[in-house]
Amino acid sequence: MERESMEFDVLIVGGGPAGLSAACRVMQLAQEAGEELTVCVVEKGSEIGAHILAGTVFEPTALNELFPDWKEKGAPLNTPVTRDDIFLLKDQEKGTKIPNAFVPKNMHNHGNYIISLGNLCRWLGEQAEALGVEVYPGFAAAETIIEDGQVKGILTGDMGVAADGSEKDGYMPGMELRAKYTLFTEGCRGHLGKRLIKDFKLDEGKDPQHYGIGIKELWDIDPAKHEPGLVVHTTGWPLTETGSTGGSFLYHLENGQVYVGLIADLSYSNPHLSPFEEFQRLKTHPEFKQYLEGGKRVSYGARALTKGGYNALPKMSFPGGLLLGCDAGTLNSSKIKGSHTAMKSGLLGAEAVFEALKSGKNGEEITSFADRFEKSWLYKELYDERNFGPAMHKFGNFIGGAIAFFEQNILRRSLPFTLRDLTPDYAAMKPAADCKKPNYPKPDNKLTFDRLTSVFISNTNHAENQPVHLKLTDPDIPINHNLPKYDEPAQRYCPAGVYEVVDKDDGSGKRFQINAQNCVHCKTCDIKDPSQNITWVTPEGGGGPNYPNM
Repeated sequence: MERESMEFDVLIVGGGPAGLSAACRVMQLAQEAGEELTVCVVEKGSEIGAHILAGTVFEPTALNELFPDWKEKGAPLNTPVTRDDIFLLKDQEKGTKIPNAFVPKNMHNHGNYIISLGNLCRWLGEQAEALGVEVYPGFAAAETIIEDGQVKGILTGDMGVAADGSEKDGYMPGMELRAKYTLFTEGCRGHLGKRLIKDFKLDEGKDPQHYGIGIKELWDIDPAKHEPGLVVHTTGWPLTETGSTGGSFLYHLENGQVYVGLIADLSYSNPHLSPFEEFQRLKTHPEFKQYLEGGKRVSYGARALTKGGYNALPKMSFPGGLLLGCDAGTLNSSKIKGSHTAMKSGLLGAEAVFEALKSGKNGEEITSFADRFEKSWLYKELYDERNFGPAMHKFGNFIGGAIAFFEQNILRRSLPFTLRDLTPDYAAMKPAADCKKPNYPKPDNKLTFDRLTSVFISNTNHAENQPVHLKLTDPDIPINHNLPKYDEPAQRYCPAGVYEVVDKDDGSGKRFQINAQNCVHCKTCDIKDPSQNITWVTPEGGGGPNYPNM
């Protein structure tokens, strides 16, 4: 069956904040100039916003630039931050509030909003369509079209392929979507972005990218305990018990709801650590329990996030396109925010692409993008915070936080040198025999829960009988290497119960089982597997989680 083909001026892969901002801005510029452009956004989720997961305390800087009248247009920014509380959790019972005077200024949230990023993306999708952008949810970008060393577009995934590779009833081959320029905005560890970085050597001379895993729940809580606009951040316990770094949050949004979550840096070394179980333990601490007790958990999700910052930013231009947002790694971890930076990178990309098209270019590399980026507030923000991540990884949250305080509050600029973090996250893992096992209690189904119950309320689903989208380069490595050396950590770093070590049916030993149906598309396995043996590729379009209000 022949593939259908469609052509556009600009093709955008991923309907998140970066991609939708780019789509809107390109069309704004075209309309201002009286030009006619065709712009298309493809999104693997069942709808715009279905796969979007973030904290989210949102800084409206880039939104103000894109839509100065966003309030009149009804953007879903309904809960301004009213108060910041930051706690150092010493153990499972004690916590000390850190005085505001000792908090790095980037962690203050005056002027920001507690929002659902998924709902903001839904709204941005509506604005894009109103401007004339073609938005296609449910279509997964499976392959990049590269011809003569230049990106020409993408192939969407085939629909109706069985697990054995045969064609089921209703099989439909993917479409060929071609464009003069293709912008890749897939979010953290995008599977096409990962290949583009390798194929075009975009990370040459850069530090390795670093990541965290963010695990989040949405709760309905007792109205008497609800304080709209309250932002709570914590550091310390439980991650400090395993010598790990990261932090946690509790945000009071509107309608009697709160977001609660944990971010665990994926540079951790103890293979027994389970970020999911650490998150469950976190909720039993009095600083969290006081709000959650008597409430009801509504939704659950998990997503990897980029934390390498400026030092790990790849080159973002290549022949035929740009790599933007979290696909490149523009999150500012010192602010614990990546939405405004992703949006700004999308705006910069849109302006560079429009300028290229207006001058008659058709796929030639937009070398001017680097200069445009370096003249922006986005570059300055990321450059000024370039030492934050390495300081946290090298010295821990306490000393790392002190360095951040000194840079931001005392010097009011970065140190005159750059700290480096040259060990990739997957290479930080120590042998299991050298590490202590944490004691993870059983869930009580009131505050704490198991993985499968959690995945159920993420509304995760994939079409039955399709090829497994978690590919093993060598299927023997999990049992023959990772199990004896690391106690196969995939059983624990996956927050969705995708990976299990089970007995073979004939009793002759162990086998590695992949429950791909559970996958919430967090990409942690692709990042943290110590043997770099797992590759995440996109399943059929429309599969995965369907996050409401997350």
